[in-house]
Amino acid sequence: MACRACSDSELVGSAVKYVSYWHDTAPRFSGGAEGPVEGHYDVAVIGGGFTGLGAARQLAKAGTKVVVLEADRVIGGASGRNGGHLNNGLAHSYLAAKAELGKERAVALYRALDFSIDTLEALIAEEGIACDFRRAGKLKLASKPKHLDAIARNFEAVHREVDPDTALLSARDLGAEIGSPFFGAMLSKKSAMMHMGRYGVGLAEAAKRRGAIVFEQAPVTAQAREGSRYRLTTPRGSVTADQVLLATGAYTTSNFGYFRRRLVAVGSFIIATRPLDAAEIAATMPGNRTCVTSMNVGNYFRLAPDNRLIFGGRARFSATSDQRSDAKSGAILVDGLTRIFPQLAGIEIDYCWGGLVDMTSDRFPRAGYQDGLWYAMGYAGHGAQLSTHLGMIIADAMLGREDRNPMKGLDWPAVPGHFGKPWFLPLVGMYYKMLDRVQ
Repeated sequence: MACRACSDSELVGSAVKYVSYWHDTAPRFSGGAEGPVEGHYDVAVIGGGFTGLGAARQLAKAGTKVVVLEADRVIGGASGRNGGHLNNGLAHSYLAAKAELGKERAVALYRALDFSIDTLEALIAEEGIACDFRRAGKLKLASKPKHLDAIARNFEAVHREVDPDTALLSARDLGAEIGSPFFGAMLSKKSAMMHMGRYGVGLAEAAKRRGAIVFEQAPVTAQAREGSRYRLTTPRGSVTADQVLLATGAYTTSNFGYFRRRLVAVGSFIIATRPLDAAEIAATMPGNRTCVTSMNVGNYFRLAPDNRLIFGGRARFSATSDQRSDAKSGAILVDGLTRIFPQLAGIEIDYCWGGLVDMTSDRFPRAGYQDGLWYAMGYAGHGAQLSTHLGMIIADAMLGREDRNPMKGLDWPAVPGHFGKPWFLPLVGMYYKMLDRVQ
């Protein structure tokens, strides 16, 4: 089940598996509810990814009668189709976040991402989830000399104001970290990694064990207000609930138009090599951390628990993820992998997959209460670490507990000209590729 060719414009016809590595190497969730979707619940959660399952577990622990309605399989969307990074701190510049959000909210969001790693670590231990969780540290790698200047300015502010568990590494320091020439990096020491599939299934089992009812293959096709209750209709029947949490991210459907107009679904694509041997690991990823490059259209990579190199990126600015689209993107990713790690040229690619991430116009997440619905989404490709934590925060707000939502009250304008299909993505891609050439 491997592909050596991978130099063609597509991977179609090769023996590569066009499925998520995380799905393929994890057990299936065994606790999905059978029979019709029916009954009344205190809370209905729409979406069985990390956000929805984290919220459902938190609500069920508090004695709430909760149902999860998942359109496909649990963690079938972004939660099971990502690169496996759990990176603390902001995904982009803390300095830019301060300028846009103000220092107080920028610090609160940065710390929420820090706390999210702690939340995952504690939850995994409490529920006994075997998912290879490990504090690895993250490297933000400078792809160009002037990128290091920007990284250094950001590091100085972060290290001084919000996160002393960071370091600035020189190009020489990176010799012990990565077998590829970069010009330096910022190290965020709290960052982690885990097996996303095993965690997601374990989280679903934990939610069920705590009392949540989880329906798979139950997309919400209609919703209506019936007095103080909501009715959610699926092809398998309908339920009523006193409160509803929408946790669908990039897979939000057109019947939730307010949110659909504010989220842009963008494809993110990933390949996984065959397992590397000890010599190959020493020559490519001796530091065994999560890594991300500083290009606008950049790459991210890490080693899997079985020592495969998992290598991802935007590759193509597309809102489609199917085998043909994933194959085209996979070929681009193979070229990128070979440029960064020429010592791995020709290595077998065992997996190629894609998924959609939910982008907001400013790339900051959103969570709160709107039009009668609670929601948490807009992770901009960095929800693996924040989603469980933010789902639990919103669950606590629904329970009347302290509201710790770092995004509470933040304005969320619609994307101009956007009504669901992101027709403008190719133009966005051209713009960022141009920036990478000149910056």
